[in-house]
Amino acid sequence: MSAAATRATGQDQLWSVDEHLEDILATVRPLEPIELQLLDAQGCVLVDDVTVPVSLPPFDNSSMDGYAVRVADVAGASEEFPAVLTVIGDVAAGSHGLLQVGPGQAARIMTGAPLPPGAEAVVPVEWTDGGLGGGPVSGMRARSLSPEGASGQVRVHRPAEAGAHVRATGSDVKAGDLALTAGTVLGPPQIALLAAIGRGAVRVRPRPRVVVLSTGSELVQPDEELASGQIYDSNSFALTAAARDAGAIAYRVGAVADDADTLRSTIEDQLVRADLMVTTGGVSVGAYDVVKEALSSVGDAEEAGSGIEFRKLAMQPGKPQGFGSIGPDHTPLLALPGNPVSSYVSFELFVRPAIRTLMGLTDVTRPSTRAVLQTDKALTSPAGRRQFLRGKYSDGTVTPVGGAGSHLIAALAQADALIVVPEDDTSVEPGTEVEVVLLG
Repeated sequence: MSAAATRATGQDQLWSVDEHLEDILATVRPLEPIELQLLDAQGCVLVDDVTVPVSLPPFDNSSMDGYAVRVADVAGASEEFPAVLTVIGDVAAGSHGLLQVGPGQAARIMTGAPLPPGAEAVVPVEWTDGGLGGGPVSGMRARSLSPEGASGQVRVHRPAEAGAHVRATGSDVKAGDLALTAGTVLGPPQIALLAAIGRGAVRVRPRPRVVVLSTGSELVQPDEELASGQIYDSNSFALTAAARDAGAIAYRVGAVADDADTLRSTIEDQLVRADLMVTTGGVSVGAYDVVKEALSSVGDAEEAGSGIEFRKLAMQPGKPQGFGSIGPDHTPLLALPGNPVSSYVSFELFVRPAIRTLMGLTDVTRPSTRAVLQTDKALTSPAGRRQFLRGKYSDGTVTPVGGAGSHLIAALAQADALIVVPEDDTSVEPGTEVEVVLLG
């Protein structure tokens, strides 16, 4: 049962930000794990711990182009008195049937090639004369890589300690080590590690599919001609981008006109590809707020035990909110207000945590910190409302950007933080330490 059921309900109840978020997180559940190939698993959350089946590297190998040698044979070597060694062959990356390096001998070796038996170190080619008929590294690569093609001598001008320029077996990770822990988000470095230890597929929670749609007959798509009374639809673009930034696979639906039947039909069509639905607009008390009307009967919500509850929250911006589940699969839906700043702030506070919960993460909210308010005059805030103001954060200070209006998109584009003014504070003086939610 939702935590809301234990609280008083009613049209005039004012919910806190924390209560609303608590209800959302109590309802949304992580998606079921699936096994995916590595590249398909990028951005997903690992379900199980992964241990290393084979050490990395699995054998001692050279970190340089050079010569594999015995330490004793190059001890005391110098420019004036170089160590002269017999080159017995070449060792390339992927070589099999390695040469045996004996006293007074060296094997020409390439980066990544296994250290041959008997050798204890690698001297870079720059420390040598490149071998008879040799030369620089490029010359080495041009030569035959077969032992039969190698002959002559090499002069080594510097000594080398045991293990010099050798990547030791298990120096990266050892067999049995913990490679990745459950809950890790798989990015390129983690994908690389899984491939390196031989894992071609892993069990993960898939990235949630989020469908975003905006409502309003006044909305026009970018690049189209604006008529009188029309504005461009920015909310669906902003929230789709925000959903992708949060880790979701997001689908944007073009703006839907203020018609309940059209909106209901659109939502029902989109349910097939949604783990979470987000609407923006039409949730306040206006005569044309059709989201409430449309959602009241999507997929026979009431008979299915689903439904959307519309609330007033003690916050600014973003007072009108809706949340619940719809359709036969009880797909979570968050209905956000239509003003651009209101919808974006609401996304950060409520939708992003829902997406991260679906992914199976435990840390679902944006990080916050304390910062000193830098402004010429005091900030004002309505009593009983938690206000979220756009700000620019830098080195422990935060500066307000733009005003409090929920339509100020240009100011939002300049902000990288939200300044939080608590419900009991109606004024915040310059120099005061405030809570800041970091958006970057």
